[in-house]
Amino acid sequence: FAIPNCIIVSLTTATGHALSQIRRMKPHGTDIERLELYNGLCRRLCAETPPVETALSLVEEASRSARSWSLPVQLAAHFLGCGMFSLFFGGNLTDMFCGGLCGVVVGLCMAFTAHWGGNLFFRTIAGAAASALAAVLLVTVGLGDHLDQIIIGALMALVPGIALTNAMRDIMAGDMVSGISKAAEALLIGAAIALGTALSLGLFRMLAGG
Repeated sequence: FAIPNCIIVSLTTATGHALSQIRRMKPHGTDIERLELYNGLCRRLCAETPPVETALSLVEEASRSARSWSLPVQLAAHFLGCGMFSLFFGGNLTDMFCGGLCGVVVGLCMAFTAHWGGNLFFRTIAGAAASALAAVLLVTVGLGDHLDQIIIGALMALVPGIALTNAMRDIMAGDMVSGISKAAEALLIGAAIALGTALSLGLFRMLAGG
């Protein structure tokens, strides 16, 4: 039995004893490559049913072969993705550059708050607030032209698109517990994005006297 934050495994031994193990899932991101790797491993274990020692060695091999990306590479991805979203939503080339810079701010803020142990809700508030403030400053100094496109492009790095899609899939498949929990998480993240952005814009307007 598995839901997004907990996995329960139960089995009966050859002697008739029932065994159960419960593991709580720590906060994590979405690694599509790692997901595909372990999904393929699960299918192989089900099809071949190797001995336990062989299965454990396959799991350890998969864990070693999974790649992890350094912070500079992640920030480069934030710059490229958020910049392209700013351009996609109607911004010009300067807006694309500023959107990329704000995306880097989001990546740095999320990395630092995760290192300090912040939960996803407050990390999202901090990332949204920092990116919106950076966008306002960039437009104020004349580097960007359209504030809305810059902010929207940067915030796309925080939008829980995969979580919401998986929630709808689980609900339609009848997995109500998993679907509702993921939908609630997506709604809370959306509220955190709105709250963080509103805090920065409101603070700037207060300081600017308008």
